[in-house]
Parts: sequence; C-alpha cells; structure tokens
Amino acid sequence: MTGTGTIDLTDLDLFETERHHEAFDWLRANDPVHWNPTPDGSGFWALTRYDDLVTAYREHSTFSSAGGAVLGGSIGGAGDSATGLMLVASDPPRQRQLRQVLHQAFTAPVLDAIAERVAELVDRAIDTTLTDGGCDFAVDVAPELPAGALMAMMSLTHDEARHLVDLTRRMIGFNDPLVVGGSGHDRLGLAETQAEIFDFFADLLPDRRYADGRGLLGMLLRAKVNGHPLSEEEILYNCMNVAVGGNETSSYTACAGLRALIEHPEQWELLRRSAVTPTTAINEMLRWASTNAYVQRVAKHDFTFGATTIRAGDAVTLWNVSANRDEARFPEPHRFDLTRTSNRHLSYGSGIHRCIGAQVAHAELSSLFGRLIRDEVRFEFAGEVRRLRSNFILGMTRLPITVAGRR
Repeated sequence: MTGTGTIDLTDLDLFETERHHEAFDWLRANDPVHWNPTPDGSGFWALTRYDDLVTAYREHSTFSSAGGAVLGGSIGGAGDSATGLMLVASDPPRQRQLRQVLHQAFTAPVLDAIAERVAELVDRAIDTTLTDGGCDFAVDVAPELPAGALMAMMSLTHDEARHLVDLTRRMIGFNDPLVVGGSGHDRLGLAETQAEIFDFFADLLPDRRYADGRGLLGMLLRAKVNGHPLSEEEILYNCMNVAVGGNETSSYTACAGLRALIEHPEQWELLRRSAVTPTTAINEMLRWASTNAYVQRVAKHDFTFGATTIRAGDAVTLWNVSANRDEARFPEPHRFDLTRTSNRHLSYGSGIHRCIGAQVAHAELSSLFGRLIRDEVRFEFAGEVRRLRSNFILGMTRLPITVAGRR
C-alpha cells in the first residue's frame, strides 16, 4: 500500500480475496480516519482504529443510526423507509423503546429453548456428516444454527426456518452470483427478496395473533410503546432485523471458527483438552471472523478525530473488522489464539447498539463446538473454500470438509 488512493473499501475483490487485512493494517498506521470517495461523487469516512470506533459507538447523539447500518441504505437497501421503525435504523428515544420491546424475546426461558432446538439440529447434521464422511459445512451444518434459533423464537417449522435463512442469505449476498445467480449486483432482485421476507412474516401474523401468542411474533403483536401498539411495518421490519442479524453472525462465524481450527491444529488440541473455556474460545472466533465488517452512521454534528474533522451530514463507517485486528488493542492481532483473554472485540458492536442477540449467537456456537469437542471430531479441507462476495458481511458460501478423525 503506497497511498490512500490505492484503497477502496467498496472494492469487493478486496474482501473476497482476503486482502482487506493488509489494507486495514496500512490505514490504521497511515490514515486511520480515511475518506473513501465513491463513483457517484459522494463518499464516506472510514474509522479503522479500535479506540475511534468505541468513541463513535458511544457518541450516539452525534453519530446517528437512523440512515441504517449499510452504505446506501439500511439492511436490505430499505433506506429511509426503515428509519425509526427498525431497531438498527433508530436513534434514542425510539431506539431505546424498540430495544426494550425486543429484549423480551431474549429471556432466559427463550435462550434455553433456543439452545435445546439448536442442539437437536446440530446433532442431526453432525451425525449425517460423520455417516457420510464429510459435507459442505457452509451449506449442510452452519445454517442449522440460525434455523434452530428461528424455530424456537418464532414457532417456525424446520422447513419455514430454512426457507427464511435462504431468503436472508440471498438478501445479504445480492452481490454474489453464487448466491443469487446470474452476475450478482441484482438491486431489483434485492428489493424482491426483501419483499418476500416481509410477505413471509405478514403471512404468519394472523396465525400468531389469535393463537397462544408465544414467541417473537406474538410478543410484538402484544407490545405497546407509550400506550400504542406497534404498527405492522414496525413488526415486519424488526422481525427481519432479528432474522438477518441472527442468521449471519452465528452461521458465518461457525464457518470461520472451523476453518481456523483446521488451519491451526494446535488450537484445536487446546479446545479438545479443555485447556481453554468454550466462552474464551468463542470470543476469539468472533474476533477472528468479524462477520459484521462495518456499520454505517451519519454525523449529526461536526466531530474531530485527531487532526480530521468530520462534518455534519457526512456518512461514517465503523470498521469492526479493522478494530478487531488493531495491534494497539490486541497483541499479535493476526494470530488465532484461543487462550486470548481480555478479548473485548467489537464483533457485536458497542454501546446502545450492541447486538441484542449476542447471547443467542454464543448459545448456538457453544452447541456446535461443544458437540465436536465431545466426540473429538477432526475435519480436513476437501475442496476450495469460497468467500461471500460482500464487504458488509464476511462469510463463506463453500466450506467442503472430510472427517479426518473421531473418538
């Protein structure tokens, strides 16, 4: 890297080929508050250092979430239509009100139900993998984690949950031809997929309204904010918010964690021998994967980082994937180390917008890796690993593996 002009954080090849870590190393050292122009003549600021990200997350009165988390619009390209309706596209006081409502869907009994259902699906998927001698982990095993959570949270059947996982995956992966077909970059298909997700939930609402009301849908239907029920738009947007957030974090982190364990067998031995706790190991997998690469904010007021002033109205991106490899915060940041402690990664964000489903993701990942540890299952690569073509969600769409050993 010889200058800031050589780095374009909208270049998907940078992420698909995993050269992004080199780019962020250069930016943190030379241009930590980076202006990234875009072809339409606008652009955005990119924060790359850990401390600057924490500051921006916490200065929520200056850095607004109302424009959505994704460059060019909120999740699914919804743009301003989601402002104030969806948790990740809201500022206080509305953000606080919606979070209080959604928090009811993550109680201890719900988490227990999620853990139980995920364990069932994981056991079935791993049993099949062991019988067959291998699988494509990204297709056959990892999606069962969010599927189990959706079944427990929303009273869905397995077929419904897997269909919803497929829809959210198509929405996030609209730039990836392997996911959506054709050449990718299908904005029309993206809008159609988002509409399919809304239709999916809208079709469920009448059943849950007059049924027992358990689960997320029933809770949202009963919820009131300042004495008023949530609108159907708010219910649909926040169902999508939960479905997308839950799907991408757990399944893609599972793939990244397994890949890292195959590439670093000494770390697998630590896990197998219980030399590290599952929580410590999962936190390192989350840091290493940094599945949610960035979130967008919009400056409401001028704000200065060092010698750089961000002006009101500017788009600002908080690059979790860079902060999680910041050498000022994490010694030897490019080393996968399951013994790493004081691992305050930003994979769930920070401050008032810290991921509300963090405990769900931990439960899902614990279930999967707990099963692999109990049976001492070892895998090897059985083909080319393929990454999702995205700079927002970092994941794998192909992870072919073969069983190399088991107890």
